[in-house]
Amino acid sequence: MIRVVLADDHPVVRAGLEALLSSLPGIEVVGVASTGREAIREVVTTRPDVAVLDLQMPDLDGFAATRELARAAPEVAVLVLTMFEDDDSVFAAMRAGARGYLVKGAEQEEIARAIRAVAAGEAIFGPGVARRVLTFFAAPPPADPFPELTTREREILDLLAAGLSNPAIATRLDLAPKTVANNVSTIFTKLGTADRSTAIIQARNAGLGTSVTLRTQREDVPPNS
Repeated sequence: MIRVVLADDHPVVRAGLEALLSSLPGIEVVGVASTGREAIREVVTTRPDVAVLDLQMPDLDGFAATRELARAAPEVAVLVLTMFEDDDSVFAAMRAGARGYLVKGAEQEEIARAIRAVAAGEAIFGPGVARRVLTFFAAPPPADPFPELTTREREILDLLAAGLSNPAIATRLDLAPKTVANNVSTIFTKLGTADRSTAIIQARNAGLGTSVTLRTQREDVPPNS
């Protein structure tokens, strides 16, 4: 018998999923939650084999709940069941620790197979999601837009593109401010730019700065916001 905790913030969807999962042979629903924090409490209390989580939930979304469960209950497999099938959501959920990813509307047999698969330690994706994952890994790696830069110089340029000042970069990388200033001057020379704003534009056009900006924004958000 595979023991399951189900978490979804929509009452009708939650009730339907609970009825569906309870009707499947070999699967027992041992806990139901409507928020991310409730899901964590249910999992920690009941210690199921699988936690089926939506991504969009109040007080703690599915990404954060998955990360917390990976820490607090690593033996519990997380299966995401959500409306979102964009690349960002899929890969963010997998990086958080999810073992499976299905889109709502999946057939009963597909959900049952996914629950059994993640409970057995496998990774599983819905058909559309699987195609996205395969396409991502089949794509050739992007060419380095700044091959003339060293690893440290590229790291500093990434932070420049995110809008960080030299002192902030020095703090982030645990470097002396003078070292950062020297590296910035070298970057300008190698890129053939005369000022900071031009270098930032070049870096952002090459895709730098975005991940740093998102990470900084997340770090500034209070845990319970």
